[in-house]
Amino acid sequence: MSVKQLSVLFVCMGNICRSPTAEGVFRSIVDKNTQGDKTKLNIHIDSAGTHAYHIGEPPDSRATATARHFGVDLSTQTARKVTVQDFVDFDYIIAMDKENLANLRSLSAKAKVSDSATLHCFMEFAKNWQNNEVPDPYYGGNDGFKDVYKMIMDASIGLLEAIENKHG
Repeated sequence: MSVKQLSVLFVCMGNICRSPTAEGVFRSIVDKNTQGDKTKLNIHIDSAGTHAYHIGEPPDSRATATARHFGVDLSTQTARKVTVQDFVDFDYIIAMDKENLANLRSLSAKAKVSDSATLHCFMEFAKNWQNNEVPDPYYGGNDGFKDVYKMIMDASIGLLEAIENKHG
């Protein structure tokens, strides 16, 4: 049995809070789910921002501390901006909110990418939250980062289930 290679890109505005957290959380869930089982899906995971505010910077220290508190490491990540090539290279591009989803759709249309990834708003995969979007915690306090982490965890579990149901 061959292992199916898939790729997921998480996107927020600056790629320092929500999308790097989603990258780290989703990677940890995939790693735990596929531990030692070579017949499972092989998923490449990355994150990016729709804006170039923080290119080359590490994730926000509050996002890193919150993730670390829950056992997820974000220390190897650096911010980057979404590129046209991402629409070819990734199977799933997951926006944290509707504004970033609209930015991604606009970029995809302008680039006239024929082999485009499927675009989703992340919270459509959540089962235990009523939010339609993952709010940006950047201008808030630490509690906002904890809530965002919990939303991302829930949506990550749902996303992996959706991927496994479709490709597993």
